[in-house]
Amino acid sequence: MNHIRREFLKTLFQKRTYFGWAGLLLVPFVITVALKLSTHTPRGDAQGPGFFTLIKTNGAYVPLAALMALAAFLLPLLASMAGSYTIAGEAESGTLRTVLMEPVRRGALLAAKWFVANVYVAIGLLLIGAGGLVAGWIFFGLKPMTLLSGGSIGLGHGLWLTALSFLFTFVAMAGVVSMAVFFSTLTNSSLTAVAAALVLVIVMQILGAFSVFDFLKPYLITSHFDAWTGLFQQPIVWDPINKGLIAFGSYIVGFTGLAWWVFRRKDVLS
Repeated sequence: MNHIRREFLKTLFQKRTYFGWAGLLLVPFVITVALKLSTHTPRGDAQGPGFFTLIKTNGAYVPLAALMALAAFLLPLLASMAGSYTIAGEAESGTLRTVLMEPVRRGALLAAKWFVANVYVAIGLLLIGAGGLVAGWIFFGLKPMTLLSGGSIGLGHGLWLTALSFLFTFVAMAGVVSMAVFFSTLTNSSLTAVAAALVLVIVMQILGAFSVFDFLKPYLITSHFDAWTGLFQQPIVWDPINKGLIAFGSYIVGFTGLAWWVFRRKDVLS
């Protein structure tokens, strides 16, 4: 607990923490204002962009539209930054060696840093959800929700499914955090670790965009980012959601395990 408390306090005293959170909070308001002022409704298919077409009739869709808009790049960027500063950031500032001079287990320290990085991402997602609901309520009101497959559900049920969608995305971003933590143990430059994790995410997105690489899609973390849209079908499409959770869990366990293995053997010179 001492490690977690110390890491969280360090996070709170960094300006980039608040810039990241402020940017995420702003996005739902930008989307809502843009749609309020636009003279036409954006088109979209049933997967994700369709939420934009529904916002003008119901502000409860704003958090879902914001989640879909951010999942491709900004959320992975935020997760990469959070994970990359865990070890590389300390080494870059010259404080990692000082921390390790205390009687501390490296595994416990790494676990605390990984946990706080994910808490940072979780708070960002909460701000997106809360900001989206407030913006949607102000400009369009909150009403019973229409599912992507047709049919209607009560507002309470819809908000519960929205919360599950955000929870699913949080698990996905935990996988990206784990990737970034691993790269953070390989370098003393936080920028290098951020770039490595984000480039890996982008490469996986590119691979998933071409049918010739369809055989890789089940193993790419990015292929499952939007599987939560199955929650808004009737009945709920659980198969892609379950496969996504398995993929995310594999990335979390695999990359966190590799990070632990590397960090335990790492020569800390700064």
